[in-house]
Amino acid sequence: MRSKLIAAFTCTSALVAAGSVSAADLAARPYTKAPAYIEPLFNWTGFYVGGNIGGAWTNQQWINSANTTLFGDLSPGEGFRQRGSGLIGGAQIGYNWQASNYVFGLEGTISGLDNHGTVNNTVFGVGLDDQFSWRTNVLATIVGRAGYAVQNNLFYIKGGYAGANNRLSVSDTVGVATGSGGQTHWASGWTVGAGWEYGITRNWIVGVEYNHAAFTSQTYQLAGTAAGTYTFDAKPRDIQWAVVRASYKFDSPVIARY
Repeated sequence: MRSKLIAAFTCTSALVAAGSVSAADLAARPYTKAPAYIEPLFNWTGFYVGGNIGGAWTNQQWINSANTTLFGDLSPGEGFRQRGSGLIGGAQIGYNWQASNYVFGLEGTISGLDNHGTVNNTVFGVGLDDQFSWRTNVLATIVGRAGYAVQNNLFYIKGGYAGANNRLSVSDTVGVATGSGGQTHWASGWTVGAGWEYGITRNWIVGVEYNHAAFTSQTYQLAGTAAGTYTFDAKPRDIQWAVVRASYKFDSPVIARY
């Protein structure tokens, strides 16, 4: 009888030990954590519209190319150059496409500016004689953009077409022969620039930008109603402008990382 009790106790102890080992195995199973969610990257792809404001500087040049009028006191080859500055403000519209960290785009802008000046030609040393006036009041660009994005920051360069509305006029009020005339032309040229933008929200973007543009010469006929010609090869030699920008970007697909 005693031997039977010892055998039963031994079997029971073995079963309890085996159950403890099995429970330990179950408790030791590895725990797999769910992937952590990371905030979506800022996506620069999409259409955008916005506005800009800042300062502009125009270097204006005009050189007499022919003078057969009774008024006008500059001979061919003579002329002037002057620099004028003022405010600039306008709108931009464009589209960006992002591939990895690289961003490419196309943008158009239209701006109003108030760069102007007056030069008095006192060739005879008296009064106002020939008074030249010029004004550049509209600037438009169509450019391509290429940049590198670092999260919400975009550093970019740009280049393409630039056009400006430019007027040159003269008034001769001294001497036996007097007169006046003026003409307005659309000057075409090229532009390059660089800037930085920051996505403050999913849709709103702010930034700063600097640009330089140069233009080709055109012939301005300033004789007005007077007989003969009083023509100048004139142009904005260059326009420089720096602006702050704000744009609204329309929604595009969200890129998330895990």
